[in-house]
Amino acid sequence: MAMEQPLTTNTSVRQEIRNPRKRTRWNFKRTWPLHLMLLPAVLLTLLFAYVPMGGIIIAFQDFKPWLGFTGSKWVGWDNFRFMFEYPDSVQVIWNTVLIASMKIVAGLVAPVVFAILLNEVRNSTFKRFSQTLVYLPHFLSWVVLGGILLDMLSPEGGLVNQVLAAAGIEPIFFLGDGDWFRVTVVISDVWKEFGFGTIVFLAALAGINPALYEASEVDGATRLKQTLHITLPALVPMIIVVGTLSLGNILNAGFDQIFNLYNPLVYEKGDIIDTFVYRMGILNGKMSFATAVGLFKSFVAMFLVITAYRMAYKIANYRIF
Repeated sequence: MAMEQPLTTNTSVRQEIRNPRKRTRWNFKRTWPLHLMLLPAVLLTLLFAYVPMGGIIIAFQDFKPWLGFTGSKWVGWDNFRFMFEYPDSVQVIWNTVLIASMKIVAGLVAPVVFAILLNEVRNSTFKRFSQTLVYLPHFLSWVVLGGILLDMLSPEGGLVNQVLAAAGIEPIFFLGDGDWFRVTVVISDVWKEFGFGTIVFLAALAGINPALYEASEVDGATRLKQTLHITLPALVPMIIVVGTLSLGNILNAGFDQIFNLYNPLVYEKGDIIDTFVYRMGILNGKMSFATAVGLFKSFVAMFLVITAYRMAYKIANYRIF
């Protein structure tokens, strides 16, 4: 009898699972405490992430704050048509795509190279110290880093220009010249984030079978050949995944960073969609136009994220769901 009871229970459960309605009810009875714990997070997400999305209707209105949503005049697609006719819009979109593309490429190469070099270090203490050191800037905000960069890159007494002057090079206005501003933005972003990205590639390197290196050493392969024929091929799937998913951020060039570093001298080559929306919506009071630009960016970004995810699935068999 002691052996029959579990068999009977299992048989009844299997019969119940075959019925979809009973299976759903049975699952809910088992997991309702988990659903209850999830409820606050769902409510907060709806309140702070989805309810504010109702404000996008002002992209289709000539919104006046004193008239509200119901009293403002509906203008259809006029704000979107004006966006493409506005003289600065094309330049702003080009700046965003260019700066974001440079960040993606540099932000992919730097962690891969650093992870490979760090993987060759045999002193574990130095290895951990180096990894921690490059990881620290990730925790600093762009407000703090912006102040540090303004002091270091100042053409009058900045540390970098003092070093250049000692080498006989004329001072460079890094944050006042458009071309130098783009380079400064990319380099400072890589410096801040490449330590965080290195963790992913170090994890991929840890998964390589050591027997491959031992076999290559028996065949007389140097460290360079091992890197070219074992390490890099093993990293290719992860590089593809990170690279394709980064395409979804092609219109996110970094509002915090640009906002804390730029000035009217570099608007032509440094202004991006997010800062443009801020200036139009908050400073100039064109809320409907700014919302239309932001909504356009969101739709393009959503399309790019879906495309990048499909590419990651096709090329590297990466999937979340």
